[in-house]
Amino acid sequence: MHVLIVEDDPALGHFLGQGLMLDGHEVALVTDGEGALASAAKLRPELMILDLGLPRMDGMEVLAAMGERYRSTSVLVLTGRAEMEERVKCLELGADDVVLKPFSFHELRARLNALGRRRSQFDDTVLRFGELEMDGATHTVTQAGSEVDLTATEFSLLESLLRRQGERVCSRTELMNEVWRTPEGMGTNIVDVYVNYLRKKLGKTLGRGLGAMRAQGPCVIR
Repeated sequence: MHVLIVEDDPALGHFLGQGLMLDGHEVALVTDGEGALASAAKLRPELMILDLGLPRMDGMEVLAAMGERYRSTSVLVLTGRAEMEERVKCLELGADDVVLKPFSFHELRARLNALGRRRSQFDDTVLRFGELEMDGATHTVTQAGSEVDLTATEFSLLESLLRRQGERVCSRTELMNEVWRTPEGMGTNIVDVYVNYLRKKLGKTLGRGLGAMRAQGPCVIR
């Protein structure tokens, strides 16, 4: 994968870059928030490793901007902020995963590989449900031919639901593991919150079935 590392600690940035290049990834490194967005626009990386404590623009601001402009880039947040509220906020802003400092490079590698596998499932793949169409190659969703604006988290949740077409049930815990990577202590009620977000944006396509967790939607959530 093409990986953009956003880290203001030169030693850590160099360490990450060297390790990822040895694993065969293409790597670019920037040290501040404004540089992160500029490089994302120029390079269109598949993955961004994002520190939160950045000069010139905080990592949270970068994350929010990535979710609005470059949703095709997966974002792994690397942070020393251990508070649960901070991790939850990262996920709500669209982060695909959160790793706390200090960390093991072996764990980081495993998480990057997991994100890569999730991305590869989208290669040249289009998922459909009624008038709804999800194109993984362009990271877009259309409804009756009109594009629907979804956040990165909403997109990931809809992907998980659409891939379960034909399954009778799926659990909130399964969705938490796939979409939010389940930070410790985080309740599964966030699934219902995001289901409601999708209902508001998609309306008749998923209809009452998704919101009521009944069989009219892609699957039944329990």
